[in-house]
Amino acid sequence: MNTLYVTDLDGTLLNSNDRISQYSIQTINGLVAKGMQFTYATARSLVSASVVAKGLSTTIPVIAYNGALIIHPDTGEVISSLSFSEEEAGYVRDILQENGGNPLVYAYVDGVERVSYVTGRENEGIRHYLDARKGDRRFRPLSDETCLYQGNIFYFTCIAGREELAPLYEIFAGDGRFRCTLQQELYRPEYFLEIMPKKASKAEAIKRLKEIWHCDRVVSFGDAVNDIPMFEISDECYAVANAVPELKAHATGEIASNDEDGVAKWLSQFGQISRR
Repeated sequence: MNTLYVTDLDGTLLNSNDRISQYSIQTINGLVAKGMQFTYATARSLVSASVVAKGLSTTIPVIAYNGALIIHPDTGEVISSLSFSEEEAGYVRDILQENGGNPLVYAYVDGVERVSYVTGRENEGIRHYLDARKGDRRFRPLSDETCLYQGNIFYFTCIAGREELAPLYEIFAGDGRFRCTLQQELYRPEYFLEIMPKKASKAEAIKRLKEIWHCDRVVSFGDAVNDIPMFEISDECYAVANAVPELKAHATGEIASNDEDGVAKWLSQFGQISRR
């Protein structure tokens, strides 16, 4: 049987320094070279993920933006994408404007992936996000909201305190047209509110990738609540020791933490090489 192995990045494969250890890179690359079907699913963009996953071999497409995109890491070819309808994007815009939301808007503008935001409104969390990605060509700073919601929009992110974002989460999480997550940033005080098209999830993207790559089984690894749907559709699923209790409750088992190379050690011991 062909097994697809899928790992989250932040808090799972990445250590506390937001890097993949040399041990994990060498171990996973060796397994991939022998034929293991391995990839990652992340809330990051491919641009951001490629920086922290530098040196990691993937022979199949990766899942970005929590499932909104399936994309080949070597060529940038988009295998599958989801976006909001004009009506849905307009509704999100209206709710954010009415409630003082200050979003980062992810869209293809004139065919180019951009992250648009209004300058002068940045809080500490947004400034940290931007500073951590200096030189990112996706960034599109704007002087006002006139062009903020242009293009084919597929993702919204608001970064702030939990008390500020919780009311917005209640609105969007209760609306069947959207998928919405609210969770604290790793190693930071602020929270991320992420609003996506309803079918955008790691779980749906994995099912699509499993079909494209003709795999029979899925084994997944994660650490946070946004990994729960991924765990629910996996044949086996493993939470790293540092994972939140809510995810551990859905796991087949618990493995060593992200700082102890838990994913790579498990793959080295139990992973199977596909015979295609």
